[in-house]
Amino acid sequence: MPVPERLPSYRELLAREGAPPGSAWGVFGTDDQVGCVNLMTPEKAVEAARLVRTGKSFALNWEFELPNPALFRRGNLRHTITGQGAGRDDIIDNFYPQASSQWDGLTHVGHPQYGFYNGVTADQITGREGTRNGIEHWARRGMVTRGVLLDMARYLASQGTPVAGNEARRFSVDELEAARQAQGVEIRQGDVLLIRSGWMEWYLNASPQERFAITNVQNLHAPGIAATEDMAEYLWDLHVAAVAGDHPSLEAWPPTPETGGFLHQRLIGLLGIPIGELWYLEALAADCAADGVYEFMFTSAPLNILGGVGSPPNAIAIK
Repeated sequence: MPVPERLPSYRELLAREGAPPGSAWGVFGTDDQVGCVNLMTPEKAVEAARLVRTGKSFALNWEFELPNPALFRRGNLRHTITGQGAGRDDIIDNFYPQASSQWDGLTHVGHPQYGFYNGVTADQITGREGTRNGIEHWARRGMVTRGVLLDMARYLASQGTPVAGNEARRFSVDELEAARQAQGVEIRQGDVLLIRSGWMEWYLNASPQERFAITNVQNLHAPGIAATEDMAEYLWDLHVAAVAGDHPSLEAWPPTPETGGFLHQRLIGLLGIPIGELWYLEALAADCAADGVYEFMFTSAPLNILGGVGSPPNAIAIK
């Protein structure tokens, strides 16, 4: 549906009647199934296209085979090449679309009290015809908009507080804003916000023993954004179309009640903001640091899976 001329603030969402407090249910229509992807308008695609200056492109999918072993009790894919003579085919078994670089779709996480985005109930998530909030709705429209990178790892290192990839370093709203100002970039309505924590750089240098150890979720500690309500307010009031990072969970891991709980429940379940995780941002971040340009054209083509919960992003940043 058309984007409302004026989007409510987070504070206004807290005071709305007829919807859970702090939710965007109904903002894009009672039948909406794409959430803040609505903000990726044709006008945003045109704005993004104007950013292309050098033609350099940066693929943001990590290798499907990584991390290895997989995290969060997911499995690693098994790849078989079949055929003989002049022809070959691939067979992919045990493929978890959210094991490597991923979008978390609108049915990946709901709110424990109110349920899934826009009032969808568990029995409406079937993967069959009539299923609700499936990732095919993102896939069928495509995702093209302006992208912005906040390189928290480089910024915090420049401030003398480097990020350790195996610690639950929680980036505050103030720190995100400080990095944004240091980079001289503006975040606008309908943008995709990418956040580099440095976790992937740590993982690529980790020993096999360290990689295996974090497959036990009790041993996984990773940086990310804080899970506080003011973070949800910040992201909503920016009116970003989506937010993604290079770490296992967009928010710092593990989530705890003392540090704000589980931000996924607010961002996905209540606000309809897509979350991306385990995105490969190393080459893009190095180029942004080299030329000082932290904005780019962004495209993504999720898998067109009926009722899909998640997908590799198949994302590209073009500068």
